[in-house]
Amino acid sequence: MKLLVIYTHPNHQSLSYAFLQEVIRGGEDNTHIEEIQVLDLYEELFNPVLVFNDTKRRRDMHADPELTRYREQLIWADKIVMVYPIWWGRPPAMLLGYIDRMFASGFAYRDTGGLFPEGLLQGKSAVCISVMKGPAGYPLLWLNNAHKILMKRALLNFVGIKKVKFFEFGSMESPKGKHKEKLEKVYRYFKAINH
Repeated sequence: MKLLVIYTHPNHQSLSYAFLQEVIRGGEDNTHIEEIQVLDLYEELFNPVLVFNDTKRRRDMHADPELTRYREQLIWADKIVMVYPIWWGRPPAMLLGYIDRMFASGFAYRDTGGLFPEGLLQGKSAVCISVMKGPAGYPLLWLNNAHKILMKRALLNFVGIKKVKFFEFGSMESPKGKHKEKLEKVYRYFKAINH
């Protein structure tokens, strides 16, 4: 199994970065995982801004030479792991900009003329690991599960990724946030997965 880990936080002293380290540690201790690639969007200075004009057309986005290496990573990966904070009830704009640019028609999906497109990233799975200041039940009770619906139904399922696992950790700025237990939970998951 090949893991692509997309890390989206501007600070390497953050709790999100600690979760990234546990993903890597668990993956390295798992004999089913043959290789791990980490894409740090902020460190990479990834440009999340969509540009369409006379020379840069939307219909050509799937072949944008600037994004070749990122497309190759997505094709290469069996499992796509996203590690990010929840800000304003959703992932950072940097991650959503990455998705805007990468999930292009002709690469991530193909219109079929029907109600739904054909997802071209079928056979892959995804894991979303997110942390937030608010309590764990906040997204479900106050936001009608908007974060999970966005990530699973609107984005990942749309491009053919049907198997999506969530670790949505709340109260992470509290000293009672059980950080150690949550970090250990992520480590154990990645140490044990076999598909």
